[in-house]
This record gives sequence, structure tokens and C-alpha cells, in this order.
Amino acid sequence: MKPQTHHDSEDVEVESEEKQNGEEIEVDEERLPSQAMATHEVIRQEGEKELERDAMALLWSAIAAGLSMGASLVAKGIFHVHLSELPGGFLLENLGYTFGFVIVILARQQLFTENTVTAVLPIMHKPTLSNIGLLLRLWGVVLAGNLIGTAIAAWAFDVMPVFDEPTREAFLKISLKVMQNPPLEMFANAIISGWLVATMVWMFPAAGSAKIIVIILMTWLIALADTTHIVVGTVEILYLVFNGTLHWSDFFWPFALPTLAGNICGGTFIFALLSHAQIRNDMSNKRKAELKAQEDNEKSAKKSA
Repeated sequence: MKPQTHHDSEDVEVESEEKQNGEEIEVDEERLPSQAMATHEVIRQEGEKELERDAMALLWSAIAAGLSMGASLVAKGIFHVHLSELPGGFLLENLGYTFGFVIVILARQQLFTENTVTAVLPIMHKPTLSNIGLLLRLWGVVLAGNLIGTAIAAWAFDVMPVFDEPTREAFLKISLKVMQNPPLEMFANAIISGWLVATMVWMFPAAGSAKIIVIILMTWLIALADTTHIVVGTVEILYLVFNGTLHWSDFFWPFALPTLAGNICGGTFIFALLSHAQIRNDMSNKRKAELKAQEDNEKSAKKSA
């Protein structure tokens, strides 16, 4: 079985200049033109690993992430019941939104919106058809897994006798609030949340041991701004579908399609493109320096000969 696994991993290898030259991605800040480029290369390296992972491993990790994101609705609902009447109750209630993200990211589970920037950088570095195919494979598998996991969580919250009536009413109120937005507002709100998640991912390499604080602050802001997120929102909307409040068609429109498009636009077409653009000159200068160093070495070799 092991030789087969090795063969499969070769079939899904990301194309890059480093691999063509038999090198590793340089992530040492001292050897790179800027700190921004060091951050870019760390995230690109992580993205290549995600793109090359086995599809079934991705799927199971994504399903686990979907289940874990149910914690956001649970925490927010419980906080709403017990803290909404307190001064600053709005702030405390929305802190519950962060729970699912903390679990998913620290447990290294696959979250679709995280991959709108991490897995995109290798494609921007070398936009071949093979790499684009790997990106679409990753997105498709992870999104499917996230939706399966969230559907299981939403169904369990509705069917299992775990929560009392006030908490169930809080789930209903929180979920119905999402559906108050028309499709265009869903799309616009999702752009903001996609951008904020991408910003959070970009901060991770510099965050170090403060990573959990970054996760809490950025996802808390997503909740406070009342933006829409395809994975957390799916738990909320499917809860309404399973308890009979909404029809299945309402999940796809006005929620899922505008929200998915907005998250991709915010994470990929805005943040990832701008982040890649800012270090393109650094990458060009790095190549020039490498060529100059190579020429100097050749000249030195000729003189010594």
C-alpha cells in the first residue's frame, strides 16, 4: 500500500520553480528582501502542502471542521440567553461566535475560507493549468466536507434533546437574523468576512504564541460587523431548514450562493491578489540578486582556473 500512496502524492504535486530546481521555498527573513515576502513564502509553503494532501484526508478534516463550527452557534445561543440583558451583552454574545474558529484553526482542520488565501498563493506564483486544477480540487473537497459537517451539526441541534427551550429560541432568532439580508447585502457582507479571514491567516506567521488572540479578535470582529460566513452561516440556515422554518431552496438563494461568491472575492480576488502584488517586486529583486551572485561565482571560478 505504501508505494501506491507515494505514487498518488506524485500525481498531485504542485508545480513551482523551487521544485523544478530541486530546492525548498526560502522562508528565512534574513535571506529575503522584506518581512512581507517572508510572510508570503511561509503561507505559500503551507498552501503547497494543502494542495498536495490526499483527497480523503482533506474530506474528513473538512467534515470535522464543519462539525466544529457548530460550536459558534451553540456558544452564541447560550450567551444570548444568559448574557444579553447585561451591560455590554451584545459584545459578550458575539464573543461566542469565535469558539468554532478557535477549535477549527488550532485543531488544524480544513476550513474553506482559510483556503481562499493559503492555497491560492502557489497558483499566483505559478498559474499553470495543473496548479489551478489542484486548487479547484481542494476547494471542492473542502467545501463539500464543510457543508456535510455543518449539516450534521444543524440536524443534531434540532433533533437531539440537548438544549432547553430558551436556547433553541435563541438559535432561531440568531439564524433568522442572517436571512434578513437580501442577496446583494449577503454578497457584500461576505466580501468583508472573507477579507477578514484572509487577513487573520496572513497574521499567523508573525503571531507566534499569540495566535489564539488573533483568531478571537478577528472572528469577533466578523460577528460584531454582522457579516456572513459560508460555513458558520450554513449551520444557522440549515438549522432553520431542519426545523421546518425555511425551505431547502432558501438555503441556496438568497444565502449560500451570494455568500460563497463574496467569501471567495474577499479572500482571493481582493486580499490574496493585493498581498501577492506587494511582493512581486521583492521576488524580482531576489531573482536578480541570485543571478548576480551566480555570475560572480562563475567569474571567480574562471579566474581561479
